[in-house]
This record gives sequence, C-alpha cells and structure tokens, in this order.
Amino acid sequence: MQKFRKMGLVLTLVLSLGVSACSSKPAETEQPAEKTAEQPAGSTDGVLEISTVRAQDPYLKFDEGENFDKNAVYDAYEKDTGVKIINKWVVDGNVNGPQFQEKLKMAIATDDLPDFFPATPTQVQQLIEADMIQDLTEVYEKHATDETKEFMMRDGGLQMKSGTFDGKLMAIPETGNPIVPQFVWVRSDWMKKLNLPEPKTMQDLMKIMETFAAKDPGGTGKAYGLAINKKFNDGALGLVGFMNGYHAYLNQWMDDGNGGLMFSDIQPEMKEALRALQDMFKKGLIDPEFAVKDMMKASELVFNGQIGVLYGAEWTPAHLAQAAVKDGKVVQEWSVYRLPSVDGTEASTQIELGTEKYNVVSKKAKHPEAMIKLLNQWIAIDNHPTEEQKVYGFGKGLKEKGNNYWQLSPVMAFNQASDNGSVLPKAIETKDESLLKTKDQKTRYSRAMKYVNGEDISMWWEMLISGPNGAVSHVPYLKEHKLFHQNKFYGAPTPTMVEKKELLERKRDEIFMKIIMNQVSIDEFDKYVADWKKLGGDDMTKEVNEWYANNK
Repeated sequence: MQKFRKMGLVLTLVLSLGVSACSSKPAETEQPAEKTAEQPAGSTDGVLEISTVRAQDPYLKFDEGENFDKNAVYDAYEKDTGVKIINKWVVDGNVNGPQFQEKLKMAIATDDLPDFFPATPTQVQQLIEADMIQDLTEVYEKHATDETKEFMMRDGGLQMKSGTFDGKLMAIPETGNPIVPQFVWVRSDWMKKLNLPEPKTMQDLMKIMETFAAKDPGGTGKAYGLAINKKFNDGALGLVGFMNGYHAYLNQWMDDGNGGLMFSDIQPEMKEALRALQDMFKKGLIDPEFAVKDMMKASELVFNGQIGVLYGAEWTPAHLAQAAVKDGKVVQEWSVYRLPSVDGTEASTQIELGTEKYNVVSKKAKHPEAMIKLLNQWIAIDNHPTEEQKVYGFGKGLKEKGNNYWQLSPVMAFNQASDNGSVLPKAIETKDESLLKTKDQKTRYSRAMKYVNGEDISMWWEMLISGPNGAVSHVPYLKEHKLFHQNKFYGAPTPTMVEKKELLERKRDEIFMKIIMNQVSIDEFDKYVADWKKLGGDDMTKEVNEWYANNK
C-alpha cells in the first residue's frame, strides 16, 4: 500500500496543473578531505559535485566563450567553496514558466531528480508526501554559518518556518524582502505637455488616463488610458495595484474582523474595482485585445507611445527602458507615485510572505551540505563583498556590463529587511558612498551615478528606481504609515487547495475577464462568490482557519 501511495502522489505531481507555477574574505567553508581510494560518491579531488536544473532568463547574457555549463560564476563557486555545480538540464524562461515546470514534473515522474532543485510550495508539500526529499534540519544546523542563520531569520523567522513541516526543515526558502510594493507609473512628459497635475487620488488618475486617451499625446492615432495584460498579478502591467486603490486584494487571506481569516477575491471591494475597470473598458481606456496579450505583448503599446499609465513594482523602469532610452537620449519621461486611493483612506499595497521558491534536496543526494555551502557563499558575498568577488555579479571582467551574471548562482537568498529606500536616494543625491552598506546598494549606486555623471544614459532606469524621486524613495513613507496589506496565510497548501485551488482560480480569471470586458453584468460577481463557496471555497476557508488558530 505504501508503494502504491507513493506512486499515486508522484502521479499527482505529474498531472497537476496547479504548479504555482557577500566580507573581506569568502565565506568560511570546511576544508575538503584529501582524495582517497574511498572518496565519497559525487566527490572528485576534494571537490563536491552536486547536480541541479536551471532556467535561463532572457536577461542573462553570457560573455564570449561561456555558457550555462561553463562560466566564471560556476568556476568561482568551485574555487571558493569546493562545490562543483553540474546542470542536469537547462531550459529557456524562468522556474515558474511552463517549459521548466513540465520538464521538472517529468523528472519527478521518472524519479530522475537532480541533487537539489527549486520547488514551489505545492511541490514541496507533494514531494514530502512522496518521500522524495531530505530532512535538512541537521545538515543546516551543522553547515550553515552563523551569518547565514542570522540572515535567514531577519523577517522574524516566518519564511524559514514556511519551509518547516512537523518540526523538520524540508525546504530552504529563497528569502526575499516581503516589502514589494506596487506603484503607478505615469508619462510625466505627457502630463507637462497637457498641463495635468500629478495624481493624488484615483479620480486624479482617471482624469489623466481619460485625457491621454482623448488627446493622444504620442501622436499615434490610437491611444488608451491604462496598460494591462491577461495576467492580473503580473509584477508590471498587472491589476494588483489598481485593485489595491479600491482596497481590494487579489488572492490573499485577510482578517475577517472576528479573529479569523477570509478570502480577498470574494469581498465587496473587489466588485467595485471590477466595476471601475468595466467602466474604463466601455470608455475605451483599455486595449480591447488585452485578454490575449502577455506582459511583453501588451508593453508594445507603451513602447509605441499609445499608453502612458501602468501599474508595476519598483523594477518597472528596467522594463520601460527598452523604449524610453534611444540613441543615448531619454525619449520617454516617467514618474512614479504611491498608489492613489478611491476614497479618503490611503491605499495599502498588498504584499506576500516574501518567498514562493524553495530549494529542496533529493533523497538520493549524497552531499546535501553542498547546497548549504553555496547558500553560505551567496550570503557572505552579499553582506560584505570584495573586489575579487565581483565575479559573482559581473563575470570575469568584474565590471557591470548588463549581463546579469548574478542569475547564474543556483542558490540565492535576499535581504528580508532592505533599507534601500532610506539609503540610496540620499546617497545618490549627496554622492556620499559612505552611506552604502550592501552589495546591492553599491551596485545600484554605481549604476545611478553613471547616469548622473552622463557616462551612461541607459542607466536612466536605475535613477527611476533608486534616485531621490525613484520608487524606493516612497518605501519609508509606506513603512511609517503601515500601508502594507500582508497575506496572513503562509502555510503549506491545504488539502482542498491542492485539489481545487487551480480550478477556482481559473473560474475567477474567467469571470473577472468577462466583467472587465463588459461581456457580462457586474452582478455576475455575486454568482461567482456563491460558486466559489460551493466549489471548495468554504472548505478552504475552514482549513485555513484551522491552520491560523495554531499559527497566530
């Protein structure tokens, strides 16, 4: 029966469509043992070999003569930590993309797993039930440095707790700062041209969008008000920021006012946000073809000068730069604002736990400590980098070339308590490098100053992120006024979530899309709520509240 149970869990993994989707010296590592006649499997001349699987982001560019299997970053890890990274396979895209996930599901089905690999929360739960990954409790305790242990707990321990099951550390989270706000980005050159005031309320923003659509300041012959795409929760050109302006939150568990949790998608505020979007669609403020466009395709209207308003995270200018900077000149001027609200209450931007990606180790892996060594090194480099260690971010040239070599590191952990918002704008404005603390701050400052000094106009995007009036400059205000709405459920997917969450999300996306596009009445939202409850929502709510009672 145990054998058949494991087979069934593996089959569930295969068939499931609901895969969610730096010191003055290197990190201290144990000295590898000398090679003997009984050298451990996976070890060569004292070097531990560990296999993994990778996804190649389109923003990653290789130096000449290098590739994913042979590159300066992998060489540096082997030299500094004694761990040789072997790619079992590499696919294009990202780890949440369909190509990577399909290949990973096949690897799970055939029990052809690498030594360690990235997994979603749902996959972690299923892999545990299938007994396919290792308990890392003792390995982490023994091999993680004190610096690593402190770094991984900077959020108070919630992210590490989310990788712990029945007291066992089964998955190492790719930690991240949960403070990832949405902003609204507006073509400031158009506002000046049309003599429009900056948006302070949702009504102000609506006026701007209506004027942009009517006046067509880009001179294209057809303009719209707001850029969105078919994926509501995309980091840029999504709808989360807009919904937050109506105090509606997408896919979150929130206080119900009675000591429990309720689901955000079915609340009255969501209906009002959808009503507003439907009205915008009727007025021609939204591209009628948005429902078949992904972020890149929808961005073409922005790049072409047909849309001058969109919502997006702090990194949005790096995306806009594709069209905003041409031939050494800034041809599109953008400004960033906190989320405008539809009423007198300031808008809170929704945030999550801060991680949705975990590194797990196969039951068959001989050296799980190798993955911890890679984690130690990443954190050491991030906390106190040396000149030599710039190889991890920039490659063998040790200089910023825009190749994003940092993406080659297979194990990452990001600061859960970033103070970029209070440090970078001031450092850039005063040109005071002494304020900089982390590798990220030093890198961002360097990029921004290249723009300030006229050395590299293409670094315009970094100024719009990190400069005095950039996105991160708004974060201290958001923190001071507690304008964050955090998902209160961070546990493993409940049984009903595993079984029905994806179906419910598909139904939500379908009806939300129809409402926005005025294909059905706004009152269809009420029917959606009733259906959600009957089709598993009530069961999920019960399970979530059982978890919450034990984890408040």
